[in-house]
Amino acid sequence: MSGPIVVVLIFLAVVAVWGVIGTVVVVVRDGRGVLPREKSEQPWMAGNLPSVPYSVWRF
Repeated sequence: MSGPIVVVLIFLAVVAVWGVIGTVVVVVRDGRGVLPREKSEQPWMAGNLPSVPYSVWRF
C-alpha cells in the first residue's frame, strides 16, 4: 500500500524541482526583471496621458 504513495511523492518532488529550476532559468534569462524601455519616435498623447512623465514634459 505504501508503494504507490512513495511513487506519487517522488513524482511530485521531481515536478517541484523542475518548476524551481525553470523559474530560475527564466528569471536569469530575463535579466532579473529589467526590460529595456520601448522608445517612441515622437511624443504621443492618449487623452490626458503623455508618453513622457509630466516632470520632463516641455509645454
